[in-house]
Amino acid sequence: MPKIIEVPTTGKPFKNNATYCVGTGRLGLALQKEYIDHLELVQKSIKFQYIRGHGLFCDDVGIYRECEMDGEVHTFYNFTYLDRIMDTYLENNIKPFIELGFMPEKLKTGDQSVFYWKGNVTPPSSYEKWAELVKTTLEHLVNRYGLEEVITWPVEVWNEPNIPFWAGTMEEYFILYDYSAAAVKAVDQRIQVGGPAICGVETEKWLRSFFEHCIKNNSPLDFVSRHCYTANHPTGRGHYVYHTLNEPTYMIDELKETREIMDDYPLTKGMPLHITEFNSSYNPTCPVHDTVFHAPYIARILSEAGEYADSYSYWTFSDVFEEADVPKSVFHGGFGLVALNSIKKPTFYTFEFFSNAGSELLYRDDNLVITRKDDRYVIIGFNWHDLRDGKFTDDKSYNLRLPALGPEAIMIKKTVGGQHANPLQTWSNLGKPRSLNKEQIKILQASSEPVQTDTRLTEEDGVYSVDLNIPCNQLCMLEIMGINDQTETYLGFDPIEFYGLK
Repeated sequence: MPKIIEVPTTGKPFKNNATYCVGTGRLGLALQKEYIDHLELVQKSIKFQYIRGHGLFCDDVGIYRECEMDGEVHTFYNFTYLDRIMDTYLENNIKPFIELGFMPEKLKTGDQSVFYWKGNVTPPSSYEKWAELVKTTLEHLVNRYGLEEVITWPVEVWNEPNIPFWAGTMEEYFILYDYSAAAVKAVDQRIQVGGPAICGVETEKWLRSFFEHCIKNNSPLDFVSRHCYTANHPTGRGHYVYHTLNEPTYMIDELKETREIMDDYPLTKGMPLHITEFNSSYNPTCPVHDTVFHAPYIARILSEAGEYADSYSYWTFSDVFEEADVPKSVFHGGFGLVALNSIKKPTFYTFEFFSNAGSELLYRDDNLVITRKDDRYVIIGFNWHDLRDGKFTDDKSYNLRLPALGPEAIMIKKTVGGQHANPLQTWSNLGKPRSLNKEQIKILQASSEPVQTDTRLTEEDGVYSVDLNIPCNQLCMLEIMGINDQTETYLGFDPIEFYGLK
């Protein structure tokens, strides 16, 4: 039997921050054409406000340089590539959420690095030179883009210092934070700075120690940041990594826990909380990222995360990404919403659908969000289940009774799942080609689109009655809007002549 939902006429604000920020690989990738193509595609449909990535100070961007002349070493700052990258972002109506890292070659204290592209993660040889690098870079951005623009760009100090993305101790991270935050505020007090950008290990210890350090030392802190991934320990198999996954509510529980810790301190109680990375798997070779399962799974997170976090930045928007080597094929388990050759993955539509949601929340449960958007309803349904357990979950069935918007309305439904918007399945049907020819690219791009259907609704007793069925591992969006039927203005129109058109 379907679940009957009597939808109220009024609701509460829908705290939907799905499009506040999105992740990217290292910033140097923004110099590649396909990266820019993917950014344009995402911004056309989803319109993220901010973008965050690694590698601002890595040598492929080339900002920090030293030159020796007459036996004296001179510091030189080169912003040629940074300007191109920032221009690209702003031209696509997306602002940088700046991450300070990693360590330039000339400032490193060791050779410890991460990723295929070897981002150095050691503390600086001189905290003073590091601070000057931060300050000079921000001053350059102010000079180029204007102070009123740059003060809207948040600045996060480093990335995941609680795991091997930082070769120093916790106390050394706190030193780095203090120098960095002071440098940011020296440019302008209004620029927001925060941290500690931790991920999944000793969370409470790090958060409490960081907050207590900031309180004791009067360190600037405008927002708290952390990362969330829902996967368990990885198992490697050939080119791939596999995980068991926690329920999507695992991340919601992490957000609640973080808020509870923040609320213990007057400094951080009510402070903005930014999840500057989140996903299911934290590995860019995990096939789950490419699947139709992933779309409803992530939708469950987006449906509630805004109750606790001011942003949650999906890692990442594009498969132009090289942490684990150059991608080996169009579908390789990459993080991106967009696969190589501008092929939209199912989870692309999760964000597109939530970007279209209304600002008034009328109803929500574990599989459904009903919102009001001006003169229409926007309904998002999702039904996830990890089929590796050998079982299928039941369809989620509803009868929705919505207050009528007028005598008649049209309901437009877009569906992702099964054979719809499932380019991974089409790629498999093509024989999983390593390289794609032009015809195969067109086939995959076409297969990545959701199916769209529409239905006429008629008001009865002041409501529209809508039957909604959500099969296993499907995502859907319904838009219901009133219509002004002008059929009678077409003199002589006979629907019988159109073979059953009503």
